[in-house]
Amino acid sequence: MTQSRKDQKIQIEHSRTSPELSDGLHVSSHKTKTTNNTAMTNTYDLIVIGGGSGGIACAKRSASYSKSVLCIERARLGGTCVNVGCVPKKVMWSAASIADMVKHDMKHYGFEGGDGVKLDFGLLKKRRDGYVKRLNGIYENGFKSAGVEHVFGDGTFVDKNTVEVTGADGVKTRFTGEKIVIATGGRPHFPPGDGVEEHCISSDGFFDLEELPKVAVVVGAGYIAVELAGVLNSLGTETHLVVRKGKALREFDPMISDGLDAEMLKAGITIHRHTNGVAKVVPDQTGKKNVTLHSGDVVYGADVVLMAAGRVPNTEDLCADCEWAPNTEDLHLECCGVKVTNRKYIIADEFQNTNVENIYALGDVCGKVELTPMAIAAGRRLADRLFGKEEHKASKVSYELVPTVVFSHPTIGTCGMSEPQAVAKYGEQNVKVYTSKFANLFYGIFDMEPDQKPKTLMKVICAGLDEKVVGIHVLGMGADEMMQGFGVAMKMGCTKADLDSCVAIHPTAAEELVTMGVWGTSAQETGAKVSPLNGAAPPEPKLS
Repeated sequence: MTQSRKDQKIQIEHSRTSPELSDGLHVSSHKTKTTNNTAMTNTYDLIVIGGGSGGIACAKRSASYSKSVLCIERARLGGTCVNVGCVPKKVMWSAASIADMVKHDMKHYGFEGGDGVKLDFGLLKKRRDGYVKRLNGIYENGFKSAGVEHVFGDGTFVDKNTVEVTGADGVKTRFTGEKIVIATGGRPHFPPGDGVEEHCISSDGFFDLEELPKVAVVVGAGYIAVELAGVLNSLGTETHLVVRKGKALREFDPMISDGLDAEMLKAGITIHRHTNGVAKVVPDQTGKKNVTLHSGDVVYGADVVLMAAGRVPNTEDLCADCEWAPNTEDLHLECCGVKVTNRKYIIADEFQNTNVENIYALGDVCGKVELTPMAIAAGRRLADRLFGKEEHKASKVSYELVPTVVFSHPTIGTCGMSEPQAVAKYGEQNVKVYTSKFANLFYGIFDMEPDQKPKTLMKVICAGLDEKVVGIHVLGMGADEMMQGFGVAMKMGCTKADLDSCVAIHPTAAEELVTMGVWGTSAQETGAKVSPLNGAAPPEPKLS
């Protein structure tokens, strides 16, 4: 829910009937009355505030239980992920990967002509935006098929069961819900600094660029910063990455963050370290921007300065002058009593319950694991618990062992603990680590020195006498696609012996994860319900 208010419109859609009222609003078949510019509707079983991935998942799953559901969204359906996040980012990463292949790789396989290939950035943007627009329509049609009503506009709590939605024309429509879910997501954060907000763009603004900048400064040390820096650099932009401390991705396993650092330098990205951030951004007479860092360094002549210094939850638009989130507006959390942390994340327990009995929260607005699939899983499990069968009454999502990928260049796949985290939890004497570093076979025939070939790094972290796998980390080609399966294995409690029990697929990079160390010599203990060790027969399904 990141669109500015000046761009907001209210529109009410329904999957069955949409009679028009005299005020011009399209409303559902609920009986409606209009008083003093405010339309009142009947009660819904569930109101979801936020039409992003988590909110949509919760709304559709709830409707599958024959419940009346309304979803309120400020901007476009799909939220950050679909519109200005994962989806368009992956399109740009794919384009950048093609550029790398053309400019750097294909000549090693005997292909010529790479130097003459040009990028039509406008066409790329047009097709990317068209794809996103189609996804918006798919979500809308999905709502219709599921029987979920949706409203575009700003939502405000009137009380713990009533939400008022304001359209651009000032018309206020009130909806009451027996239960309400807050899934408003997050938005980019601009840190303080002279000229920062005025002369910088956020990750949202990256997708508004009409042409590829010649020089870009990307500020931040998280996954968004390294992803967009990698995209810009591979597409041909002179790219500067500004980090506050010594490197990016400091919370990742050190082997992975150090490895990415080396690969980014090798790719030509200039990394400005120990800067403590940006002090000021000042445009020169030509419109180019000079970026002064707190360290005293200055980057001159940037066409674009992209701030990726973190995100904040969209609770600012949920409350006004309330003790939980002072100096904020719109949703009026003080009217329903929902509490937030000092960083304005909504406080929710493992079942997505807030402190108010009928109000729930999920996704990035809670600040737990800020990933789209995490929000989707949380939304579906919450709907199951609220409206499903008795067997679902204790349903909740697991926030542990969540596999994730960074679409950097090269990609990162990770699941579980880093080595420092494992040592801190289990003690160094109880942790065993397996590592591997190699050049992917793809680079085998490259005409360059071996130490110049891009490296794949892998680490398997085990704990205890049974060598339970508590962390898997990969940097390199294909890391994004191989991590999902290993995530399943970790969720099922795999041990090092379980990994060894799976015959390697050759020749692949992933086979390294099942052949590390002296193969087959780990403690012969399994985490599987049916042991796969020592040539055991495969498990059989239960039959009726």
